[in-house]
Amino acid sequence: MTWSTRELADLAGTTVNTVRHYHVLGLLAEPSRRYNGYKQYRVEHLVRLLRLRRLSELGVPLAQIGSAGESDLTESLPGVDASLLDEIEKLRRARADIAAILDASAPVYTPHGFESVSARLSDADRALIHILTRLYDSDATEHLRRIVEAEPPALSADFAALSPDADDAIRDRFATEIVRSGTNWRSAARPWLRTAAAEQTAVQALDELYNSAQRDVLRRVETTARELAETSDEQWAS
Repeated sequence: MTWSTRELADLAGTTVNTVRHYHVLGLLAEPSRRYNGYKQYRVEHLVRLLRLRRLSELGVPLAQIGSAGESDLTESLPGVDASLLDEIEKLRRARADIAAILDASAPVYTPHGFESVSARLSDADRALIHILTRLYDSDATEHLRRIVEAEPPALSADFAALSPDADDAIRDRFATEIVRSGTNWRSAARPWLRTAAAEQTAVQALDELYNSAQRDVLRRVETTARELAETSDEQWAS
């Protein structure tokens, strides 16, 4: 008895495209053909296909199969198992992140750890956080998360609504409020930006994400914070 490609695929619980893919990769030998050109798959092809499907179920990469013998494939299983454990951990983290996003009604692209505050931040703030989490290490990112969480929601909202034509008095007031709150996280002047490229990326992000008045407020915050630090150092020295 012989089978067509469709019949073979059905017997093995797979698809015609998968059978053809195995042929292309050289993992499944081509069968003989009838006088009319139709393929004639036999038991040997079915057994080979079932074994390929089993290896696929175990997570063995097709590239590792090739002409490898059974002993070689067995030796590869610990490495496959380690890869599966890594994948399981990634899936576990993804599920935890999904749960946190849904619980907080946060935007789907919210970076890990910022779900609880993301919904009350502006698009610009969320974008900056996303960039900074790529520039910071895990400790710095955790520090950033704590500062963002500590920022008064009203201050976040007012800063987001700051008009580009806001006058000096309003800008000074915002700068003072940010300094007093101790939540100046929108900054490229951070010791954990250890490379010039990382600092330049942060500078460019700030320049493109915020309007002219907001950028001016952030510059005033940096100046005020620096002056306060210098005054504190002088008082300590005296």
